[in-house]
Amino acid sequence: MGNFDEYKRLGEPEKKEKGEIWSVALGLQQTDGLTPSEYLIETAKQNIDGDITIYEVKERLDAYYRAKPPRKDNDRTEEADKVSARIAEILSERTFKFSPAEYINIHKRLFAGLYKHAGKIRDYNITKAEWVLNGETVVYAGADTIKAALDYDFSREKEHEYKISSNEETVKQIAKFISDIWQIHAFGEGNTRTTAVFVIKYLRALGFDPIGDAFTENSRYFRNALVRANYNNRKKDIFSTTEYLDRFFSNLLLGENNVLRNRDMLVGADSG
Repeated sequence: MGNFDEYKRLGEPEKKEKGEIWSVALGLQQTDGLTPSEYLIETAKQNIDGDITIYEVKERLDAYYRAKPPRKDNDRTEEADKVSARIAEILSERTFKFSPAEYINIHKRLFAGLYKHAGKIRDYNITKAEWVLNGETVVYAGADTIKAALDYDFSREKEHEYKISSNEETVKQIAKFISDIWQIHAFGEGNTRTTAVFVIKYLRALGFDPIGDAFTENSRYFRNALVRANYNNRKKDIFSTTEYLDRFFSNLLLGENNVLRNRDMLVGADSG
């Protein structure tokens, strides 16, 4: 996602920050294999330059897609564009409340008008075939346990004292918490993008600066790492591990340069 590199390298501080936020917003679409349009990229540049507000970006996208011919069933470009703009808007705001309600509200804001279930906890059970698991699925929380599971994981995380944690402990704690709430899969769709936006906001609240290349260039890795952190198959001698998430967050939070390769996470792959 090098569309905004010029702003990140040479721009004024405000343009640099906007360029980084937009890079993350577009990069996160990789988690669902989506690609934003050139129209969105050019409109985002106008926002970075200060010519239009984020509100005007969203208005232009609405008008643009109202005027376009009906989409094919598998064309999700509108979703990629609108969700990118909404992520940019949310990440530009300096507001945050550590709570399940905030997590749910982020989903609602990202997918309103795109998913009928935006901001609603799913009331059915799900499975999802995963490439990294050779078509198998993570076992997600049952629909009737989602609210209790969210409350439990948030309450446990709230008790953790980061001020006495080492850098390594902090990375492992963040990875474990994010892995746990993602495994719940509270929503029918859009869980990974919602979780990513939430964790960025949360890390900021903890005093980190989590806007960088990790989410821009390795969002698909982030999702696959979440999958591997929540998959067990004793028969095949495969067990859940946060080692891949640890590498991701070590790069994001500590500036490390761990190699992040999706193929290393493929079940049965040689990670050498």
